[in-house]
Amino acid sequence: MSSASLPGRGTLSIGEVLSQLRHDFPDVTISKIRFLEDQGLVQPDRTPSGYRKFSASDVARLKYVLSQQRDNYLPLRVIKEQLAAIDNGHTPGGAGSVPRQVQLAVTDGILDRIPQSGDFSSAPATLRLTRDELLNTAGLRAEQLRELEQFGLIASRSGGVYDDDALAVAQVVAELSRYGLEGRHLRVFKTAADREVGLFAQVAGPMAKQRNSDGRARAEETVRELAALSVRLHAALVQIGLRGIVG
Repeated sequence: MSSASLPGRGTLSIGEVLSQLRHDFPDVTISKIRFLEDQGLVQPDRTPSGYRKFSASDVARLKYVLSQQRDNYLPLRVIKEQLAAIDNGHTPGGAGSVPRQVQLAVTDGILDRIPQSGDFSSAPATLRLTRDELLNTAGLRAEQLRELEQFGLIASRSGGVYDDDALAVAQVVAELSRYGLEGRHLRVFKTAADREVGLFAQVAGPMAKQRNSDGRARAEETVRELAALSVRLHAALVQIGLRGIVG
């Protein structure tokens, strides 16, 4: 589905679209919207003088893209495939699968707000959990949390509170602990992640420093793509290594 194929549908300027998006996505910029257009995620109409005119459907697509980036950390390549599937009447599978009501919103332009979590239920963008709240929410024991902090896998923020990142790590560790794996076993993940950060920073860092307006957007997308590829490579190598054990 392309809004460019339906003349006259666009009604909003890029500035008006930015105002609508910033309620749910405070960090979005005009440069980011232009970058997403350049990548083919949205195709607004153009006036004879070349000004962009966005339809309600265009705004819904942008909300979908931004929420998938933020909530599921998906690279644009994957999101573009999801949108193509939606346009063709299919339901994308895997992480960030899209319920029917969201498909209709993206294709028909009737969505006011894309839900903000992986299961498409409303959730705050940033958490502020006390130590006890983190333990209870993640299902960790106090000694497990102390160990994770000791090995640098989790750190509290200013005021001793814990955020979304801390909760995400804590929940994964709680699941791994069911198999007898504890913080001391997981230091290798932190070491490997730190090395990947350094490696990927060499690729994305120069992009973020470019003077052109979409440099930061390109850097952010590059990091997402590298992270996704890193996860795939890690999973493939682990599966290959374990074949002799479970094969």
